[in-house]
Amino acid sequence: MRIWLAVVLTALAAACSRVDDAPPVATPTVVLSQRDVAIGSPIEMTYRFAVASNAPAFADDYWVFVHFIDSNGELMWTDDHQPPTPTRQWKAGSTIEYERTMFVPKFPYVGETRVEVGLFSPATNERLPLAGETEGQRAYRVATFKMRLQTDNLFVIFRDGWYDAEVGGAGSGREWQWSRTQATFAFRNPRRDVRFYLEADQPGAAAFGDPQRVELRIGDTVVDAFPVPTSGASLIRRVDIRADRLGAGETVEMTLSVDKTFVPAEVPELKSSDPRELGLRVFRAFVQPI
Repeated sequence: MRIWLAVVLTALAAACSRVDDAPPVATPTVVLSQRDVAIGSPIEMTYRFAVASNAPAFADDYWVFVHFIDSNGELMWTDDHQPPTPTRQWKAGSTIEYERTMFVPKFPYVGETRVEVGLFSPATNERLPLAGETEGQRAYRVATFKMRLQTDNLFVIFRDGWYDAEVGGAGSGREWQWSRTQATFAFRNPRRDVRFYLEADQPGAAAFGDPQRVELRIGDTVVDAFPVPTSGASLIRRVDIRADRLGAGETVEMTLSVDKTFVPAEVPELKSSDPRELGLRVFRAFVQPI
């Protein structure tokens, strides 16, 4: 009898933990570009927050937390970020909408994936009440998709000019390679228009007076050129390339060049003993026929 009562009380407590009487400040929705996503590939995510008509002014610049949960309810990875419009500028009755590209990490999982979002303060970890299907602790289910193995044969090879691959902490799913001044990618020529994705960042921006600039070329043709944020935040470039720019060969070679390099051991702010001369840190390079 006592065991049964304990089970009932535990179940009731779990159910009650999902009850939140605080008035919601906004209603979140997320629209995915696809419902079937290969490991390592990009997915476009459109975020929308409909701010409640009676919402008070936001007292802090809250971040959006985004959690990706497996079929057993375990957290796999996150994509927490600052919304392009800071929450202090959100007005009652307004709608905030923006797009964000995310790469599915190389995570050892295949199956249904749940997306949960919420708003939190990085300073206090306070989470705000939102409207929607809650999973508890003010985390709200907004979408699902299926993760599958990568079967596309347009794999991008990091060919010349790269240091060995490095990985993040256990369970992060993050992997990267540092370039030198010049480095090359290679992929099979699909003989059709493609979209090239590049995810990168520059944690050594303190070594530069001006933003580092990056150029992508196929042969003598510059297909993209851009500055790297000095904030250290990662960026994702999407470059549409016409089939005639890919050349006539079976393999396409793309050159990545940077105008500045740095040695971590020579930058006091980095507190590093790394003696390598580094260019750009690249997390993902992906080719998608369009």
